[in-house]
Amino acid sequence: MSLRLGDTVPNFKQASSQGEIDFYDWAGDSWVVLFSHPADFTPVCTTELGEVGRLKPEFDRRNVKVLALSVDDVESHKGWIGDIEETQKASVNYPILADSDRKVSDLYDMIHPNANNTLTVRSVFIIDSSKKLRLVFTYPASTGRNFDEILRVIDSLQLTDNYSVATPANWKEGEDCVIVPSLKDPEVLKEKFPKGYTEVKPYLRMTPQPDK
Repeated sequence: MSLRLGDTVPNFKQASSQGEIDFYDWAGDSWVVLFSHPADFTPVCTTELGEVGRLKPEFDRRNVKVLALSVDDVESHKGWIGDIEETQKASVNYPILADSDRKVSDLYDMIHPNANNTLTVRSVFIIDSSKKLRLVFTYPASTGRNFDEILRVIDSLQLTDNYSVATPANWKEGEDCVIVPSLKDPEVLKEKFPKGYTEVKPYLRMTPQPDK
């Protein structure tokens, strides 16, 4: 099944390094970053899982739960966690799904046969609190992910959910935003953006980040 942005993601029950997970129940009303790995005891993945452990307070602050997946079993995961914590000096303080039956990998289309027909690619799914798919990144197995970018995207998505703005190229938390083109009434603009805005073009209007 190919998931598209805005789709409700499918539920699943699967074993993990922290016990069985019913995805919908586990996610609750949080956002989720679900990210897959080609296999246990692989070098790039080891660095990624350590980095996510270090960044977990940043995900927590944004009401985001993190959930890794690898096609190996729970016992393998537990051995690998020991290596990650030893080499990366970071706690794996979140679950790793055990997907040896490829159930979740197939459900979320994580296996790309032309890249490798048995291993998952480095997929990232950002899922909101309504279980809607908001973003998909797909990396080749050789390229480690940029988790600062993943946090930046979450900041943008959560901001634009709550205010009538979009975020421009290379935007970072605290920088100016773009007012959505559908807002045209001057009185509405004055009410929504009390800090004011700069009209670069009629369709390009910049305003300070509304929640700062």
